[in-house]
Amino acid sequence: MESIPSDEKVFFDVLHKARQDCYMARDAFYTCFEKEIKKNPVEIASVGLLYPTDCKKTRAEYVKQCRTTWVKHFDHQYCAKKKGQRHLEDNECRRGPITIPYTCKSCSP
Repeated sequence: MESIPSDEKVFFDVLHKARQDCYMARDAFYTCFEKEIKKNPVEIASVGLLYPTDCKKTRAEYVKQCRTTWVKHFDHQYCAKKKGQRHLEDNECRRGPITIPYTCKSCSP
């Protein structure tokens, strides 16, 4: 087994344990987000994602555990998923312009 040269940096945040911690923090945030979605979203995250103040603690842990690029990616993915779900819904009253409390500002059509 080769050892890592001393001049090469090991990025511990991409190792298995760190990824698992990131995924757990992400899942905790989105669980809180889905649970508190009916409340007025007042905090702004990356890619224009709005979330309730009650999820501020889980959001902070999520941002702490994950790389910034991962957080942006996961937020973008979540917005895209919600936008797709919205377009697939058969409920006629949901069609047309997005109104508050829609949670992804940058995802609006």
